[in-house]
Amino acid sequence: MADMTPLLRRRPRKNPADSTVTLIGKPGCHLCDAAETVIADVCGELGARWEKKDITQDEELHRKYWEQIPVILVDGAQHDFWRVDPDRLRKALTG
Repeated sequence: MADMTPLLRRRPRKNPADSTVTLIGKPGCHLCDAAETVIADVCGELGARWEKKDITQDEELHRKYWEQIPVILVDGAQHDFWRVDPDRLRKALTG
């Protein structure tokens, strides 16, 4: 097994509890509400942490994401925007 090429080696699965999902949105955004439901369900199922940030309260987030909300980050990296696919999010959290 030690002679396997890196392409064939399996990486250990990630522990979802070590990940943080961030929902960047704003109040009154129906897509943000739908994304929050999916994130809460998937993170609850897998034991991952999640947080919500409001672009109306953070000038930097507003400048960076205002045209894309809701924006979903996984461990600080942009994962999705506008709509959240629960299977894709599950896969990102479990590796």
